[in-house]
Amino acid sequence: MAFDKDTIIASLKEASITDLSDLVKAIEDEFGVSAAAPVAAAGAAGGDAAGAKDSFDVEMTESGDAKVKAIKAVREITGLGLKDAKGLVDNVPSVIKEGVSEDEANDIKESLEAVGAVVTLK
Repeated sequence: MAFDKDTIIASLKEASITDLSDLVKAIEDEFGVSAAAPVAAAGAAGGDAAGAKDSFDVEMTESGDAKVKAIKAVREITGLGLKDAKGLVDNVPSVIKEGVSEDEANDIKESLEAVGAVVTLK
């Protein structure tokens, strides 16, 4: 069996964060290595760089062409009423949710981008 680097890279690009995390754990178990050591060395080399973020703010920078779908998505994510959700969508850039975990922030970003909105994580 030949090693096909391009196929592996293409598969990794399509994988979810959970799948990639499981892959790292499996590689660590199989080969008896730890992915944490290089990360720590890179962090030490960064000097005054801040530690890994543990909370994120989800900001919608553009609502896209389907504003109604964006409003529905914002209502579902935030639990806000129609008027408040419409206000967030109409007055972009606006923070949709603050202080969420990375996984939750990525889920919110995906659902908003699915309706055509442009989202940044801060």
